[in-house]
Amino acid sequence: MTDLTADAWEKRYQEGQDRWDLGCPAPPFINLLSSAQAPKAGRMAVFGCGSGQDAMLFSTAGFDVVGFDFAPSAIERARATSKARELDAQFLQRDIFELESEFLNSFDCVLEHTCFCTIDATLRPQYVQVVKNLLRPKGQLIALFFTHRQADAPPFGIKPQAILDLFTPHFDIILFKAAKDSIASHKGEEHLAIFQVRSS
Repeated sequence: MTDLTADAWEKRYQEGQDRWDLGCPAPPFINLLSSAQAPKAGRMAVFGCGSGQDAMLFSTAGFDVVGFDFAPSAIERARATSKARELDAQFLQRDIFELESEFLNSFDCVLEHTCFCTIDATLRPQYVQVVKNLLRPKGQLIALFFTHRQADAPPFGIKPQAILDLFTPHFDIILFKAAKDSIASHKGEEHLAIFQVRSS
C-alpha cells in the first residue's frame, strides 16, 4: 500500500521523486484564464500546492493566493520561487483536513490539481466538505481532475460521473469538460471543472 502520510510526501521531495511537478503551470489553467469562462479574481486557496506553479499563475493574474501543502520542502520551494518572481502569494504548511477552524468561509475560490488525486478514496466526501466550508457564498472550486483508471497508487483516478456524484449535492456545475490541452503524458486523462457553491 502506498504511504500517503506527510512524512512520506516530504521524503519524495527530498529524494527528488516529485515527478508530478511539471515545472510550469498546467496548460488547461493557463488557457482558462484567457478564455471567456475565466473566473473572477478573488482570494484563492490552492490545495496541495507543491512548488507553487499553479498558485503563482493565478497570483500573476491578480488573485490573492494562499497555497497549502503539508510537505515542508514544497512550501520552502514555493516561497523561494514566489519571492524571486516578486509575487505576493502566501504559502503555508498545513494539512487541508485541518483548515476549517482557521479559514472557515475565507475564500472566493479553491484551486485543485494535484491534491484530490493523492488522498485515499475514503476521504473524498470529507474533501468536498472542506472545500465547501472554506468557500464564501457562491464561491467556486476550480479543478483539474485526473480521470484515468489508475486506482492502486497516486495519482488516483476517478470516473467523471463519480466526480459529479460527489460534488453536485453541494455545488452547481459551471464548467465540466474533458481537457483538450493537457500535457502530452496526461492527454485524455483530465477533466477541467468549475463548481460553484449552491445557495442554501
